[in-house]
Amino acid sequence: MSETTPSAGGGFPEPALFAETMEQRIAKAMAELEAVQEGVAKAEAELRQASVTARSRDRAVEVAVGAQGELTGLVFLDGKYRTMAAAELAASVLEAAGRARTQMSRRVMRTLQPFTESSIAIPELSGVDIDWERIFGPAVRGGSNGGGRVRNSKLQDEINEDLED
Repeated sequence: MSETTPSAGGGFPEPALFAETMEQRIAKAMAELEAVQEGVAKAEAELRQASVTARSRDRAVEVAVGAQGELTGLVFLDGKYRTMAAAELAASVLEAAGRARTQMSRRVMRTLQPFTESSIAIPELSGVDIDWERIFGPAVRGGSNGGGRVRNSKLQDEINEDLED
């Protein structure tokens, strides 16, 4: 029998053809896996350098945060802080920091979302399980799940609350 001729056992290809097809599938899967790994590494490197700036609603404070939500800059705008009570100023700083962190978390998740989904071309390749703790720091844990997909973390809860506002 040739490699393109079905076997007498009901139309299944010869083992040599099946092995070749399996080898091609494995090669395709490996190539896609390598591309995903390279993409994730590039995205993580880009995000390590990322920064987001946000202002408080009263426009008294501007805060910058890095990819892990860490405070990287704080500016008091137009001298408004001079006429504010300490509690008001503290609330403005916290509000601006919260806004910046939310914006950054959305940016990170948007950047990495393609890598969390299963492969369309190769259904056997599931999405990459992103270690959100490594990206955002230990505060993202939000319980006993210790990382993993965002849908189970405090970060997702914060984002959902912001969308409801």
